Amino acid sequence: MRDNNYMTEPQSAPRATSNRSALPNSAIFAEYIASNWAEIADPLPQLREHAVFAAGRRARISALHPGQRLILPAGDLKTRSNDTEYPYRAHSAFAHLTGWGSDTVAGSVLVMEPTAEGHIATVYLRESAKHGTNEFYANPTIGEFWQGRRPSLAHVAADLGVATASLADFAEVLDSTDAHTLLVRDGDRDVTDQVDGRRTVYADTDIIDSDADSELARDLSELRLVKDSFEISEMRAAIAATRLGFDDVIADLPQIVAHPRGERLVEGTFNRRARSDGNTVGYDTIAASGAHACILHWTRNDGPVVPGELILLDAGIELESYYTADITRTFPISGAFTEVQRRVYEAVREAADAAFAVVRPGIVFREIHAAAMVVIAAKTAEWGLLPVSADQSLEPDHQYHRRYMVHGTSHHLGIDVHDCAQARRELYLEGALEAGMVFTIEPGLYFQPDDLTVPREYRGIGVRIEDNILVTESGAENLSVSIPRTADDIEAWLRGEARLRGEA
Repeated sequence: MRDNNYMTEPQSAPRATSNRSALPNSAIFAEYIASNWAEIADPLPQLREHAVFAAGRRARISALHPGQRLILPAGDLKTRSNDTEYPYRAHSAFAHLTGWGSDTVAGSVLVMEPTAEGHIATVYLRESAKHGTNEFYANPTIGEFWQGRRPSLAHVAADLGVATASLADFAEVLDSTDAHTLLVRDGDRDVTDQVDGRRTVYADTDIIDSDADSELARDLSELRLVKDSFEISEMRAAIAATRLGFDDVIADLPQIVAHPRGERLVEGTFNRRARSDGNTVGYDTIAASGAHACILHWTRNDGPVVPGELILLDAGIELESYYTADITRTFPISGAFTEVQRRVYEAVREAADAAFAVVRPGIVFREIHAAAMVVIAAKTAEWGLLPVSADQSLEPDHQYHRRYMVHGTSHHLGIDVHDCAQARRELYLEGALEAGMVFTIEPGLYFQPDDLTVPREYRGIGVRIEDNILVTESGAENLSVSIPRTADDIEAWLRGEARLRGEA
């Protein structure tokens, strides 16, 4: 653990900077820089909208773990290289239970202390540094001279509607760790190590083990399976911003095509919208032109964007609250599909539409994938690509059609792009749909350029269509339906028709 995490006076020694520059360290300078600073007004904010929903989520987790202390670290900065950190993102479980998103102070920890009635929640955070401390000017990792002002404890308490305490006081929580302490293990490695070290005295009691932490992680994941009204509103906003990012890419196509690494320009154009209208991208953008579209997680994005080929753009904007869209569209770079490209594209759209058609409360989640696979099997059989009939291919011990679509059709979506990942299979893949669930539908067809099972004219074509779906009380809503989906509408979009740009 970094020495300065839980100390009242953080150490001044910055990491790996002694060869970069000389920091002033004389006593005279320290006295001088601590003096003559104006008071800065810090009016308390109104309670943020998200806080009310976060309180309800904490109550639900509290009910599942009576009598147990729950520790949810936001996580600290992560080193990218030497003394350079990755952009900070708080752990999703912490953000979900506090309502604190992109403005989270790194290193914060949510602690839920058990009481007779439930739990009392406290957020421990590194409070604003005083100008008289050497942290202020001499620590480039957390010093406010380097990183900007941190909010006061009172400010965060008013903002989130939760009690706050200095991160220095979290040491007392660690020291009182007992067999009834549960932890989000992947939130902060150093906190996990400290908790585990103190738990060793209970190793023979058989009261607690790593399975108990896993149960907490599972419960936190399952808490997100059904979205509340705030989350659904954020999803709508993230998708609307993502639509604008796709429009930006279409508008920049001439410059994109002209550049030898046009895929990079696609990524950059979309990222500009993500940073202007949101927090960042929700995941690394896939800008896959030509045969790169057959590489499912292509994020190198260093190829040209060539007229006559298709480009698969899989991208989503994450908001300040961390809720993210996850949209894929595939479009012809020249503005019009070839006959074969259109055939493949419309087959994928038919699969997506078939999957959407079955969505309603009560069906099992895996039925969505099954509905899409019926179409994928039928189309690949119709084109003569399978050694058996479509029906035979759909049998569990065959699955020949999956050669051309090895991934699943759907995953839950929300504060994580692959949300609820630690939920139990019986509540996720085998779970019944409920109103308020949000997930993707994203079938595809990918014909590798060296695949000898397909005719030459198909090779190198990759198509995916991905939409974000909300389960309603009576059926489903395609939240991203305003982004053109049919081959005809894609071509009209590329022509710049006003009705498809939301201008009509």
